[in-house]
Amino acid sequence: MKNIGRQALNVLLQRAMLYPVVTVLGPRQSGKTTLCRMAFPDKPYVNLEQPDVREFAQQDPKAFLAQFPDGAVLDEIQNVPSLLSWIQVLTDADPRKGRFVLTGSHQLQVSAQVTQSLAGRTAVLELLPLSLSELAKASDLPTVEPADANVLMLQGGYPRIHAQGMPPEVMLSDYFATYVERDVRQLINLRHLREFGQCVRLLAGRTGQLLNQTSLGNEVGVSSNTITQWLSILEASFLVFSLAPWSVNIGKRLVKSPKIYFYDVGLACWLLGIKTVEQLQHHPLRGALFENLVVLEVLKSLRNQGLRDPLYFFRDSNGLEIDLLLDHADGLQLVEIKASQTVSAALFKNLRTVSSLLGDRVKTQHLIYGGAERQDRTGVEVLPYGQAETLVLGSAA
Repeated sequence: MKNIGRQALNVLLQRAMLYPVVTVLGPRQSGKTTLCRMAFPDKPYVNLEQPDVREFAQQDPKAFLAQFPDGAVLDEIQNVPSLLSWIQVLTDADPRKGRFVLTGSHQLQVSAQVTQSLAGRTAVLELLPLSLSELAKASDLPTVEPADANVLMLQGGYPRIHAQGMPPEVMLSDYFATYVERDVRQLINLRHLREFGQCVRLLAGRTGQLLNQTSLGNEVGVSSNTITQWLSILEASFLVFSLAPWSVNIGKRLVKSPKIYFYDVGLACWLLGIKTVEQLQHHPLRGALFENLVVLEVLKSLRNQGLRDPLYFFRDSNGLEIDLLLDHADGLQLVEIKASQTVSAALFKNLRTVSSLLGDRVKTQHLIYGGAERQDRTGVEVLPYGQAETLVLGSAA
């Protein structure tokens, strides 16, 4: 499996017809470079990770960019953020569409610079690891079977694992070690590398749970302020993301803490020490990891369409919860996620209770489960996990 088609390709090409600059953000090794070079094969490619190239760009940005009068693909732009101001000058003087294509792996670092220097001049897209449908197409599989769930969770979505047949535990081990030693050190003067690694592993054990920073800090042995700082680093470098609780004026029953998820379920499994299908099948966190897989699929589907819509969850102080909530202009979309391969009446309990509570605000209800058959139940659409992306497909239309 060498060439893996990406759903974001068409959106990237469309944005390049509208803006002089397109910025593609995402985790390291999510396929940003491959996608941009595939989309713009005639543009010069520049890797700003290379020390000599980076030094030239830092010391003489004007001369550096003069090499590319028709633009270029500039990879890992966070290494030379000063280039963004010069690109602004160039694109203001010559606003041809799709002139520069930038990639970046540090979300906050690049976003802040882009907002300051290229506001109104660039589209910003996010490319996350491979989705289930991208993997299915690359494997020539028409659907994702229920039995594949454990394998898919173990492997995760980083393209190298699938394109090169790399053992997940090898690639993910190297990925995390490189991440801590390189990216984290660039973002912060980190004195507690061991504690930071422990924090990330403990977060994997809290996948899909409400985040209590004080409790996590006590367990790691650092302050809650330090945990807050570390979480901002983890989110900025696309390792974890959080869902905010949806809130509305229905009293004070709703919780305020976010829930934490990983941008790659395979990495979460590796951090938990899960290495085999058998271990995962019987692991107490399998349900939470399955939930992470589904939430991530919905997020990938949105981002692949170039959409930045936020995702929420619903939970009140009595523990009544809906795993995923999308707030549309015409109503709420409620999504319950269950790892079970069979559908029983008990799986609909929370959906019906919350729907009754929220009343006319609710537009649609969905149950995503570990089975293979789509079903229509009274008021609820039941979808297999391999079709989770269809919840938001076409949202850009």
